Amino acid sequence: MSLHSTAAQLVTLAEGAEHGGNHESLSPYLTGFGALGALLLLLWITTRFNRDR
Repeated sequence: MSLHSTAAQLVTLAEGAEHGGNHESLSPYLTGFGALGALLLLLWITTRFNRDR
């Protein structure tokens, strides 16, 4: 496969997306706050196990 044919296939694949790749049931706020909550939980767990400092 050449670079040109690969790029043409990727453009064709990208044009096939109807809604920009976003799913209707995914809320960006819920996803963001969920990720923030998970990271804060991991930070809290890390600081609990690292009490020697």
